Amino acid sequence: MGIDALLMVLIIFSINIVYVTFFTVRMILTLKGYRYVAAFISMFEVVIYVVGLGLVLDNLNEIQNLMAYAIGYGTGVIIGTKIEEKMALGYITVNVITTEENKLLPRLLRDKGYGVTDWDANGLEGMRKAMQILTPRKYELRLYATIKELDPKAFIIAYEPKTIHGGFWVKTVRKGKLFK
Repeated sequence: MGIDALLMVLIIFSINIVYVTFFTVRMILTLKGYRYVAAFISMFEVVIYVVGLGLVLDNLNEIQNLMAYAIGYGTGVIIGTKIEEKMALGYITVNVITTEENKLLPRLLRDKGYGVTDWDANGLEGMRKAMQILTPRKYELRLYATIKELDPKAFIIAYEPKTIHGGFWVKTVRKGKLFK
């Protein structure tokens, strides 16, 4: 493979990484409701896509170009999801079930700034404390670490809420005063 062929492979690979990274981030932004930012990103995405696909189609007889396109695509998905993880858009709802003896956990979490709704629950092995905690995704890992530190045996389930309305916590988030 000559230097021109190697350069073509690197260009196709790089273009596809950039294209798919834009595609992945744009798709996530669309799903999270950031439609105008997603539309802006899509303008760059489509130009990159057309250029990259054009290079592959113009050189379809070269299998290494097709392979570079495919490998670049997969790499772009990984990079795009890593970028989205760093952006940490939106909120996460965490349900926690802990032993009944750990009645202090809700108060300790509230003292750290989390909005916690708690109630008594019955489990297979007796009384439990159940909690629902809403937090920005950027604080998700910190919340898990705090829960595990306070109760290593806690049962944790997390999901992303689609709609949030009302409550003291939403007002705090809107004022930008959470965790300050």
